[in-house]
Amino acid sequence: MLNKRGKKLLVTRLIIIISLALAIFLLMQLASYPHVVEQYYSKGFYLVICRLLHPVFNIFPFSAGDILYLTAIAYIIYAFIKFIKLIVKKEFKEAGIFLLGIAIRIQSVILVFYLFWGMNYFRPSAGERLRLCDTSYTTAELKAEASIIIDSANACRARLTKADLSEDNSVIYQTAVRAINKLSNDSVNFRTYSPGIKPSILTLLLNYIGTSGYYNPFTSEAQINYQVPVFNRPVIACHEMSHQMGYGAEDEADFAGYLAGIGSNDRLLRYSAYHLAVDEFMHALYYRDSLANKELKPRISVAVHKDFVYERAYWRSYQSKIDELSGIFYDRFLKANNQPQGLATYNRMVLLVMAQYKNSIHR
Repeated sequence: MLNKRGKKLLVTRLIIIISLALAIFLLMQLASYPHVVEQYYSKGFYLVICRLLHPVFNIFPFSAGDILYLTAIAYIIYAFIKFIKLIVKKEFKEAGIFLLGIAIRIQSVILVFYLFWGMNYFRPSAGERLRLCDTSYTTAELKAEASIIIDSANACRARLTKADLSEDNSVIYQTAVRAINKLSNDSVNFRTYSPGIKPSILTLLLNYIGTSGYYNPFTSEAQINYQVPVFNRPVIACHEMSHQMGYGAEDEADFAGYLAGIGSNDRLLRYSAYHLAVDEFMHALYYRDSLANKELKPRISVAVHKDFVYERAYWRSYQSKIDELSGIFYDRFLKANNQPQGLATYNRMVLLVMAQYKNSIHR
């Protein structure tokens, strides 16, 4: 039997659980009204979050978000051990109350996630906001744009020096921040406030789960896997900072990062953006017309091709079952948050680039 204090704690936790469930339910109702989300969240409440969190967490040279996640992992281990101990001691009622406390923490995390950033998943698409809705294109148009991007990547790669390819990470981060700020100043659709990128303390883990960077919605920090090939790092940094802009979908963040990269005067960043685009376009062309893909492959310069070989070898060296499991989890996470294509969403950047390409040739 529970004592008086135990009963009071049980009732209190049940009330909190019901209240949090109701709050999450009401918030999720907004997901069906993207223009309401855009007006009152993405262009309203979220901007307040940006102005509050970005300057504060930029003060720390390390990732506070990484520390937060490590603390969460430690708590999960502690909670599991404590729960098992309660079960072994047959203190089932205490175990039940303890589980209610865990449920409250999980609900709180979900609520904070959506309030601090997650509602951006449900705003109108970037295609609609940027007037790039016409995402239909012919194979000939795709091949033509792919040719242009390959030529651009070849030219950018040829300009790189050994010094460019051995740039210090801090320089790469500063260059990426300048590029994001320039994109923000050039268009209200890419507005950001005090963007920043940090090397992740969890980089070794990121390697094994096949992740090049991530955005922490609880601290509004953008983190990068600082060990990935140097030519990948600049556009990855721009991609993660694009999430700080409120670009939730991965293809939209890729597109914003790509625009920031090709709009920069930095040689390494420009190549990094075109390198990403070549990969995306050649995949898209392969699925549309494998013969056209095969025809364009020889157009890729030897240096660019070697970079792709090096990049694949890098990720293969860390490939593991953890990578597969994390991929399944993240795929489902994306599908649950308004990205029905899951991990394939990353490859949909091509749609936005093609819409922009069609706009430019029809002017």
